[in-house]
Parts: sequence; C-alpha cells; structure tokens
Amino acid sequence: MTTATRTAGRRLGAGDLLRLASIGLRTRRMRATLSALGIAIGVAAMVAVLGLSASSQAGLLAEIDRLGTNLLTVTTGTAVTGKAVDLPKTAPEMIRRIGPVLEVQSIGQTKAQAYRSQLIPSVNSNSLTVSATSLNLPAAVRTELARGSFLNEATAQQAVVVLGSAAAQRLGIDRVTADERLWVGNRWFSVAGILKPAVLAPEIDSAVLVGYPAAEKYLNFNGHPSTIYVLTDPEQVESVYSVLAATANPLNPSEVGVSQPSATLVARAAAQSAFNGLFLGLGAVALLVGGIGVANIMVISVLERRSEIGLRRALGATKGHIRAQFLSEAILLAAIGGAVGVALGALATAIYALTKGWAIVIPTLAWAGGLGAAVLIGVIAGLLPAIRAARMAPTEALRTV
Repeated sequence: MTTATRTAGRRLGAGDLLRLASIGLRTRRMRATLSALGIAIGVAAMVAVLGLSASSQAGLLAEIDRLGTNLLTVTTGTAVTGKAVDLPKTAPEMIRRIGPVLEVQSIGQTKAQAYRSQLIPSVNSNSLTVSATSLNLPAAVRTELARGSFLNEATAQQAVVVLGSAAAQRLGIDRVTADERLWVGNRWFSVAGILKPAVLAPEIDSAVLVGYPAAEKYLNFNGHPSTIYVLTDPEQVESVYSVLAATANPLNPSEVGVSQPSATLVARAAAQSAFNGLFLGLGAVALLVGGIGVANIMVISVLERRSEIGLRRALGATKGHIRAQFLSEAILLAAIGGAVGVALGALATAIYALTKGWAIVIPTLAWAGGLGAAVLIGVIAGLLPAIRAARMAPTEALRTV
C-alpha cells in the first residue's frame, strides 16, 4: 500500500479540522471580520429583542406583584345610543357597603383646563385633564407623594391642586413652593403636591387633581365620579368584581365598565410582545445578509486557494478532506459571528434592564436559537463552496502554482 493510499484512508480529527479552518480565517482577518460582523448584527438584534421583551415583562410582573392585584376600577359606560352615561353620585358609598371592599376612592373629570399662565393659548393644553378627587386617592391606587402634600379636608375646599407625575413634567414643575400656581378654569390655583407615577392607574399621571368641593365651587363640576377605585380583599377579588356594576348603578348595570388594572397591564405586555415578530424579522434579514457575506467570502476563498487545494490533493488529501476543511471554515466563521452577536445582545439587554430597574432575563431560546441559527447559516453558506473545492481536479488546481 502506497503512502498516498494510506493518507487517503485517514479521517481528519476534530483538532486538525479546527486548525485547518482557522488558518483560512487568520490569513484573511479583515475579510473574515467583516463577514462575521453581518452574522453578529443579526444575532445581536434577535437576542436583544427577545431579552428586552422578557426583561420588561418580568419587571412589569414584579411591579404588579409588589402593588397587588386587588385593585378594581369602575368607570362610566355608554348607553345603547352611544351616549356616555354618568355614574350615580351615590356609587362610591354604595360600593363601600360591599363586605370584602377595603377602600373606595374616586375621581370625576371636569371640563376645565390647566395652564402655567393665563397667557398660554387654550389649544396648548398638554393633554392634561382636571379632575376632582377624594382625599385618600394615593393609597387606593398604590402611589405616594413625590413632593409636597395631598389634599385634606381644608384644602379640598380651596383653590388648591395636586399634580400627577406626567402633568408636573409637562408643566415644567419639579418642586413645590409657596408661590407655585396654575391657571385652572380661569382662576389661579396653588400647587400643594406632586404624585409619583401610578402604575395601576396611569390616567392619574396626566391629571391635575382638585377637591370635590373646590371643583363644584370653582369649575362648575356636576359631582358625578368618572372613575372609582376599589381595593378589595385579595381572596375575594372575583366575587367583588361580579357585583360591582350592579352595585354602582343598580338601574343600569350594563352601562357601567368594570376592570382589573393588573390584568389589563399583563394583557398590554402580551400585546407589546406581538411586535417582537417585526423586530425578529429585521434581525433575520441581517442574519441572512451576513450569511450571504459568508458564502461570498468562501467562494472567493476557493478561487484564491486553488494552488493550496491542488497541492493538498497531490499529497493525498481526499475530496472529503477538502470538503470538510472549507465547510468547517464557514461554520467556524459563522459561529464566531454568532457568539459575538449573543454577547452584544446580552450586553445591550443587561444595560437597558439595569437602567429601568428590571431583572435581567435572557431566554434560552434567544441565545441558543441565535447561535444555532448562525451555525445553520454557516452550513448553508459554506456547503456549495466546499463541494466546489472538493470537485476541483488536482491537475487543474496546480496550474495556478
């Protein structure tokens, strides 16, 4: 048996195959880096989209668990004619009589607008609402004061307001001073406090709150609540939910809206995750472009390395050896790009999650799927060039030496 025959019968070991694959990348570093970059960008986008979605949902669920799921809201409904129907003025007191109910607070939206100055055009309302409020609203919606104080029995009857967090930001007010005032309903109102964000009641954030007596006295408010916040026994949420509409408006329970904010937030998070498909599609496009780059570099590599192929074939390398060498080179290139992409995507997720105070969650599907997709792209991109290299006749290849 000749030396060539013995060599041809041998199989390349994993270490030899890895060394051969790395030689081609190390001798063409710039080209390999640019090709791997396309793979890295695609994988990073996919990992970041899935990671940020999972982290935001984990943060939201943790916030809901902290705030509790026993808050229910009763809102105005609509009649069969489509006209809005006011809640009865007695609705809060009627709901308070339900046994498992722990707290009942309400707001009533007025038609007034709030401005920093009476000189501001009326169209520049900053999308703020002016609402009458009961006196223990922050406790009911699980928020607290960021600055100043909330309304009390005395200030609820005076021209005094408390701002939601978004309202204060839009009005450019970040502190409470003795001379801080707002122009509300053609009258100056003093600012008593600023609330922190109300996660379970986001409508409070953009509201300017006044007491019920003051709203009726200065803003022509009709006294009907528009939203009632009901804190219940955590073990009795469903039973209270089932009777709220009939209790709030016994004559027309079908014209009352009842909801659970925590359930609404979870549904909203699920709806937002539906948009992940769009961003994953963009990541897949980037990954495909990266795969085309890998295929391109492998085709060029085969053409440039014909002399190497011919020499190896003359020394006894089989078609399988050549095919395995170029295929493993493409897979290694894609795997490096995939690993870098996973690292970049995880880093982006971690940085953003930390700035938001969320738990860092990177699903297994994100990093494993991204890396697997990169390797699969490498196999597909390198297969044709590898077959082409293996089919190259030694005599033809050696002509270029």
